[in-house]
Amino acid sequence: MATPQLSPGVLVREVDLTVGRADNVLDNIGAIAGPFPIGPVDYPIDITTEQDLINVFGKPISSDTQYEYWMSASSYLSYGGVLKVVRTGGSTLNNANAGVGLASDTSLKIDNYDDYINNHSDDNSFIFAAKNPGSWANGLKVCFIDDLADQIIGINTTNLAGVGATIGYGVTSSVTTLIANSSGTSTTFTGYVKGIITGVSTDATNGNSTISVKIVSRVSTAGTETNVDYAEGSVGAAFTATASLKFITSAGTQAGSGVTAVSVSDWYNEQTLGLTNSTIYWKSIAPKPVSNRYAIDRQSKNDALHVVVVDDLGTISGNQATLLEKHLNLSKALDAVSAVNSPQKIWYEQYLADFSSQVYAGGNPSSAADTYWGTSPRATGFSTGFTPVTVANGLWGLNAQGVTFSAVGNKTYTLGGGVDYSASGGMKPTLGDLITSYNLFSNKDEIQVDYLIMGPGFDSESDTQAKAQYLISIAEQRKDCVATVGPHRANLIGITNTTTQTTNLIKYFSSLSSSSYAVFDSGYKYTYDRFNNKFVYIPCNADVAGLMCRTNIVAYPWFSPAGQQRGILNNAIKLAYNPNKAQRDQLYPQRINAIVTQPGIGTLLFGDKTALGYASAFDRINVRRLFLTIEQSLQRAAQAQLFELNDELTRANFRNIVEPYLRDVQAKRGLYGFLVVCDTTNNTPDVIDNNEFRADIFLKPAKSINYVTLTFVATRTGVSFEEVVGRV
Repeated sequence: MATPQLSPGVLVREVDLTVGRADNVLDNIGAIAGPFPIGPVDYPIDITTEQDLINVFGKPISSDTQYEYWMSASSYLSYGGVLKVVRTGGSTLNNANAGVGLASDTSLKIDNYDDYINNHSDDNSFIFAAKNPGSWANGLKVCFIDDLADQIIGINTTNLAGVGATIGYGVTSSVTTLIANSSGTSTTFTGYVKGIITGVSTDATNGNSTISVKIVSRVSTAGTETNVDYAEGSVGAAFTATASLKFITSAGTQAGSGVTAVSVSDWYNEQTLGLTNSTIYWKSIAPKPVSNRYAIDRQSKNDALHVVVVDDLGTISGNQATLLEKHLNLSKALDAVSAVNSPQKIWYEQYLADFSSQVYAGGNPSSAADTYWGTSPRATGFSTGFTPVTVANGLWGLNAQGVTFSAVGNKTYTLGGGVDYSASGGMKPTLGDLITSYNLFSNKDEIQVDYLIMGPGFDSESDTQAKAQYLISIAEQRKDCVATVGPHRANLIGITNTTTQTTNLIKYFSSLSSSSYAVFDSGYKYTYDRFNNKFVYIPCNADVAGLMCRTNIVAYPWFSPAGQQRGILNNAIKLAYNPNKAQRDQLYPQRINAIVTQPGIGTLLFGDKTALGYASAFDRINVRRLFLTIEQSLQRAAQAQLFELNDELTRANFRNIVEPYLRDVQAKRGLYGFLVVCDTTNNTPDVIDNNEFRADIFLKPAKSINYVTLTFVATRTGVSFEEVVGRV
């Protein structure tokens, strides 16, 4: 091709022969699914510490040996890996909630955040619901308050309606006061303060009746009306004790003959959280919620609200009346944005979904009265004159522009109806539910996994085998991870005859398919459950995954995770089954790696076979993991060659990536030798014309020592060693 220059000159071009790199793979990501008392359902969460496990999925529970799942997860974490944990679903799982018009919706199940956004963000069956299913949130209280009123006015009457004091009516009182001007002078204001009645409380016996009033504006005798803000202490923006009150209908006519106030108090200062075990005033938590800046800038009013989540019974925190969460100055406006943390949305439903760890918001309390919870939306302003804003025009969830939002005041909702994996608080999942959860790990392009951890099995041996078989099938399908599979609990626990235990293990594992992507073990270890203060047996397959993780950290993946150097199990007091040499001789040919306790050494993995059913280099864990490591590293390097030209330059570049990497592996004792073929011998014209690129990589994997023979020969004193062995 001719140079693109049209006149004499120098053209500088660059050719990059460094494209691609073979990076070491050391992710150490385990995966497990199981029943947990809290946490999102069927959604993988990355857990790095035991405390994270507690915070997200709760503590271990004795019911239905749920602790086996929890402590399997904890065991793996103790070896230094990252664990993807999925809480398994269940047909009886139900979120604790405060229902619309009833105590709770007994069929509400919100699996996780995505489920809420896609299926429940507009759900009108609940007002507030626990963040995830289970009985854990039963009794939890969600306390809510908005800007319903400014003042409580006492009126000495046994019949408020009779004197004209009705919700939605206007209330006025004459006022004459000095108003400061921006120039530093003051003028005398004469007129009346105008409010709207948002609540009434009639004392038909003693006449100590009250009305709740929201201050709206101040009207001069000339008819000029000015909006005022009671919260900011505007002069003349309040009713006073002994004030003469007039009640005005929507038609602008006076109702009744007028009355005199006998007392006046601040409405917000008297509001409490409505708890059973403590009295907490809202004013001790935060100032009154008033219109947010976003609303004010758009001629909107009364959009602000506070939400507080309280552990009134102490079942979650351990202390009664503990404030778990405070969410302040949220908004009823769908498009509201924080004035201090823009562009953070503060629409209360979305905000709670994103930032609360305890609750979701559902149905709109401003849409209609709820007789069960005793709420009714109240107009907090007038559309014109003394005509209240209609419920539809003050509905929450509208964009802020020009809206005067309605209010419901101070309300405490008690969540109930939360159900675990059975109505009696059971924690036993079904095989189908667990398979659904593990299926989340099946797509290697979506989620990265190195170890699929089986955890415990089921009551039925066939169900346990089905679970194990499914994990093996996932690993076989992915071909980038290893499934660790343990025994059936009833085959070991409670059986004292080790011969019977051996027979049970061989029978159980014999039906599982052959695979180099799985590892079988014989162990159930005895360990301490500090949360329930007792010793328990849990499966060791999580420890086997943990030992491989530890091997990655202290050595390399192509080293065996078994033996005294890297194979000691954490937190094992004893074993339910400790096979002797004769029993291990029966287990090992059947692909079962024994876990044994040796005096003075501890409990260790005493075998490094994969579940492959025939003789091959891949019937050893270290070889399988060597190839997994190399394959993943070089696969990533090969992706950089996609859409390049298949010529000698590209092939040489790829060889220059692969060979140094393999030399490094060989230097680190992973290989005895290797050969990389990527040239015209395997990239023939037909291959090139088919838009393919081929590289053949031959490896001689290093082998671990499984059998040691020590021969001691006694000789006569005068015999030369050269005569016995032919050399020294």
